[in-house]
Amino acid sequence: MNTEWHFPVMIFASLLVFFLVIRAVLSAHEFREKKYTVALLSVLVVIVGMLFGKYGATLGLPWWVYYPIPMLMTVLLPPFVLKLRKTKTALYLVLSFLSAPFIHIFFSFFFSWTEYMPFWKIPSAQILFS
Repeated sequence: MNTEWHFPVMIFASLLVFFLVIRAVLSAHEFREKKYTVALLSVLVVIVGMLFGKYGATLGLPWWVYYPIPMLMTVLLPPFVLKLRKTKTALYLVLSFLSAPFIHIFFSFFFSWTEYMPFWKIPSAQILFS
């Protein structure tokens, strides 16, 4: 079965979750005021980060290169670029750390797609209810 199309769908889902996390952290006014910065940040953190992780692993880079670089981009760039204070940075970090498992659980459980975090086995609804 061809699963190549899963990756763009997961990127789109990750973009949506990233926007929701940033929107939860920033006030409505701040979000509107920084919408172009948020858009650029989304491209860098989500799209570039996921592409680097996927193709870094595919090209045989060591895990300590292709895994931490996107993670550090996710953790460090938004608080720095958006100039978040301590409370908002803490909220962002909690939500961002919860977002990857949430996305993985969603795709694994509802669609049996396990590529997002392949090292974490989540049973699918199809298996549980058949």
